[in-house]
Amino acid sequence: MPEADSLSDLNKIGHILCVASGKGGVGKSTTAVNLALALACNAKVGVLDADIYGPSIPTLLGVPAGTRPEVRGGKTMVPIRAHGLLCNSMGFLVDQSTAMVWRAPMIISAFNQILNDTAWSDLDYLIVDLPPGTGDIQLSLSQAVRVSGAVIVTTPQDLALLDARRGIEMFRKVSVPVLGVVENMSVHICSKCGHEEAIFGAGGGDRLARDFEVPVLARPALDPAIREASDLGEPLLVKQPGHPANAAWLELASGVAERCAGATAQSAPKITITDD
Repeated sequence: MPEADSLSDLNKIGHILCVASGKGGVGKSTTAVNLALALACNAKVGVLDADIYGPSIPTLLGVPAGTRPEVRGGKTMVPIRAHGLLCNSMGFLVDQSTAMVWRAPMIISAFNQILNDTAWSDLDYLIVDLPPGTGDIQLSLSQAVRVSGAVIVTTPQDLALLDARRGIEMFRKVSVPVLGVVENMSVHICSKCGHEEAIFGAGGGDRLARDFEVPVLARPALDPAIREASDLGEPLLVKQPGHPANAAWLELASGVAERCAGATAQSAPKITITDD
């Protein structure tokens, strides 16, 4: 069980939010990082990389390889600050080339340590980037802390939508509110001419949201600028704040903040969408 001091730190956080997907490759971690950055325009935000097998947050936030969190008192980790976010990840604790060949009990133990033994401070939001699927980490998180809600990331592709449905059903079974759906890669935008094409199909996110009576929170495009910025460790909201593709992330943050505020008596910061 977490120690009292650890629980006290977690209780200082306004909202703990999950970013989840039923399968890999749909842009979940990219969504988690850009959601966190958009919320951080008007709030204090942390990011917990809960994907123990395949941590992506250090790369997406441009944290140099070999960076380790400071440890206080032989136990408590001080989160790494990157682009204004406080973050922790298994990627900070092992070498990039290390394969995590661990069974489920070790994975759960590692996750609980990163969650409970990090000095998160009084954040407004802690964004948890979950591993894909419906496994032990998801169950452990829902049992360990009060989760304000989950954001489900999918593409319009039928296979991704099928797995997203399983994810929504899982969160409902463990009483975690589903805040809404992100239909990522909704269209491809040509970097040469700007032509838009729904290469993964159209309308899938709307059908999923309608079936579960939740909103579509955003429809980020498959834009080369997002991929290029992510590969550089400078998310597009940081590298090019005025880029049109950022409107989707700001829309997502605004919807999440609004739904968090409506779910509890605690007010959440308002996210303002601007053209700046």
